[in-house]
Amino acid sequence: MLSWDDFNQEEAPAPVAKPKIEQMPSVNEVVQEAIKPAAPVAPVKPASAEPAFESNVDSKDEQTNSDALQQAINDLQSLDIASGLEELEGTANRVAVDDKRMINCRADLNQLVPFKYDWAWQKYLDGCANHWMPQEVNMNADIALWKNPNGLTDDERLIVKRNLGFFSTADSLVANNLVLAIYRLITNPECRQYILRQAFEEAIHTHAYQYCIESLAMDEGEIFNMYHEIPSVAKKASWGLKYTQSLSDPNFKTGTIETDQELLKNLIAFYCCLEGIFFYCGFTQILSMGRRNKMTGTSEQFQYILRDESMHLNFGIDMINQIKLENPQLWNDEMKEHATQMILQATQLEIEYARDTMPRGVLGMNAAMMEEYLQFIANRRLVQIGLSEQFKGVSNPFPWMSEIMDLRKEKNFFETRVIEYQTGGALSWD
Repeated sequence: MLSWDDFNQEEAPAPVAKPKIEQMPSVNEVVQEAIKPAAPVAPVKPASAEPAFESNVDSKDEQTNSDALQQAINDLQSLDIASGLEELEGTANRVAVDDKRMINCRADLNQLVPFKYDWAWQKYLDGCANHWMPQEVNMNADIALWKNPNGLTDDERLIVKRNLGFFSTADSLVANNLVLAIYRLITNPECRQYILRQAFEEAIHTHAYQYCIESLAMDEGEIFNMYHEIPSVAKKASWGLKYTQSLSDPNFKTGTIETDQELLKNLIAFYCCLEGIFFYCGFTQILSMGRRNKMTGTSEQFQYILRDESMHLNFGIDMINQIKLENPQLWNDEMKEHATQMILQATQLEIEYARDTMPRGVLGMNAAMMEEYLQFIANRRLVQIGLSEQFKGVSNPFPWMSEIMDLRKEKNFFETRVIEYQTGGALSWD
């Protein structure tokens, strides 16, 4: 039997010589070497006299495979490496922090570190920590209340339907814009990392709305087509879509003042307006129902979504301000005026939506109160991107919304308090 003493007496391995450091080949040399056809390999003779296994492969199939392999070798020999070689040479060196830029950057997008924008990476980590899934939320109380003819008033039912109709499409619009336009045009890898996380969260939000609609046995055709059929919903969707039509064209490129400003307008439209204004009337309405112990499952879904959207908004504003800082020529008087008008238009569209969803007072609020709240929100969006307030003397008529939107702690929600901003499935309540 082999003992540990015997093991220790085994012959030590011979020292390995240190490899000689050679100069790194150029990108052109690497590519040429990669496409060089391999030398023919001699067939291996059997190691024993045992009979070889009979092959089930027909000789015709062998010839076909051989021809296909030779075709691949021939194609590589005739590969034109001039195309894209300039880009490869430009990204062959290690990336320094100062090489990174938000847009129009030539540094290698695949090199995540070193970070230039630590805030972007931190938001990615925070988003991952807040992961949740719609199925974690119990919808039984909502189902019973919705099926009860006397469970909700007609005005309350209208609010639930309108908001599920708008949001079920709105988050898809945001996700499409992220994937088809913003991700391709933002040239900072840590920001792109967060954008990937945001796109996944938008998918979760769409899933959550579908989960609510299915749980409540609503008419899916009616709800999912509201952005075609209900004017106050259709206007908001159409307004957002016009800012992504040109950017979603794969031939669209930044690099000029005009195209860079077009990207900046897209970011303002989707972060400051769509996620920063269009969502707030609906969130306030549904969360107000939850505070009154109505539709508590749907309200909890919206609470998780609001947390995500608040972070999306803050990330987008940081990205907009960073682009302005790195490209001051874009933020001229004409651009400032256009951005101001965008936020004012979005505010007016959301006010019209509030009037449509609340023709009468309901849930301790009315359209006039919502109008002041939206003007208060609009002032915040303007100031956050360096513009002047447009609505003087307005205040927040729903201070409890500020508590719910606090990403670290939340008070007085269903008479409970979230202790820590953490993974949705692990939220602890006292």
